[in-house]
Amino acid sequence: MNHTTRIDLHNHTTRCNHAEGTVDEYIQRAIELGIDIFGFSEHAPMDFDPHYRLAMNEMDDYVNDVLHAKEKYTNEIEILLGYEVDWLPGHMDDRVLKAKVDYLIGSVHFIDKWSFDNPEFIGGWKNKDIDEIWTAYFEATEAMANSGKFDIIGHLDLIKVFKYLPKKDVRLLAKSALEAIKKADMVLELNAAGLRKPIGEIYPSKPLLEMAYEMNIPITFSSDAHAVDQVGFCYDKVTSLAKEIGYTKAVTFKGRDKQLVIF
Repeated sequence: MNHTTRIDLHNHTTRCNHAEGTVDEYIQRAIELGIDIFGFSEHAPMDFDPHYRLAMNEMDDYVNDVLHAKEKYTNEIEILLGYEVDWLPGHMDDRVLKAKVDYLIGSVHFIDKWSFDNPEFIGGWKNKDIDEIWTAYFEATEAMANSGKFDIIGHLDLIKVFKYLPKKDVRLLAKSALEAIKKADMVLELNAAGLRKPIGEIYPSKPLLEMAYEMNIPITFSSDAHAVDQVGFCYDKVTSLAKEIGYTKAVTFKGRDKQLVIF
């Protein structure tokens, strides 16, 4: 019988200043839920918006925390080390991009330095053309994929978070970005955090996931936990959607190398 593997690769720690719970608590919760592979991907250091991310002088401590936990829980769960890196040209740091990790998640959280998914800056949506914002978002996503620096594409349609939805078909808006993701051999995460947000659906939406499947873009799973009770969030709902579309395998990593597992 084929053993299925439960994966959760996108999770945070208190070092980003907007999460709660210890590394041990996250891992113990993951073990309770039967997760086999659990990855930490802290918001990587950058000289922009520092309050929402790991500080450069804490990088070593973060790595040590995760590697210590990897050793400590080695008989119970596989722990992976990664970073979630903000795509912001001119601000990304080589110490992050060349770090010795299992994977790097590339995420677009900014359009022209506007943090569109942060409730503090929701006013930025007023008096803007929604379709133009979506276009700019996917252009940034495409540029990020073309950079060839990342392994996983973070929450592909995060731009929908506050339900400001485009008039144009999202599949047309995202097409070039998905083609770039495919060409860069990147992995698409199914990120459950959208279910906790106003939009109330997984990132990416079903139509985009169907497109990714048709393009043979591989997937992985993420709860994007910023609190212990978010670990493995809606895992069965997310994997059910993937199966419904036709996926049977997901990707995990070891030292930037992809490994396919049955989920």
